[in-house]
Amino acid sequence: MPITKVTVERVSLISDKPFESVLAAIQGGIGHPDMNKLWEQIWAASTFQGVESVVTAVLGPTGLMQFGEFNAGGFIRKGNGEGTPQSMRLLIGNPLIMKQMAELVPDAAGYAPVTVLVDVRDAKVHVSYDRMASLLSIYGNAGATRIAEALDDKIETLMRNAV
Repeated sequence: MPITKVTVERVSLISDKPFESVLAAIQGGIGHPDMNKLWEQIWAASTFQGVESVVTAVLGPTGLMQFGEFNAGGFIRKGNGEGTPQSMRLLIGNPLIMKQMAELVPDAAGYAPVTVLVDVRDAKVHVSYDRMASLLSIYGNAGATRIAEALDDKIETLMRNAV
């Protein structure tokens, strides 16, 4: 079984704002489709132009949408009590961007949508993200790297605006 080492660039921003404010700012910049309905509409579309229309209609102002969220802090609090810091993992992306990357580097589909982690450490809110361009760098595909860099710019702008 071949194993490849990947060097990942992590972007981490720190804020003095309350957790709820940072989370709300991130969520305000992305679309929030009903994922079951979205997938039904995507699979029902008879052309790719139809798929593009369905996806474009649910994107937020950043051109991104939320695929899901995991309240890690809430889960940990179940065992450790109410004093446990908050932590929310957001799955964010754009399936049209994923398609472009995966056409050039099939493994890109394993990295999209991306994770943005919003959590509290030492009384500060941290927002962290692993750059897609760094994840795809081992494939040496300039086209996929350009697409990934544009995605990274969208995510990092969203993060900066939130903190």
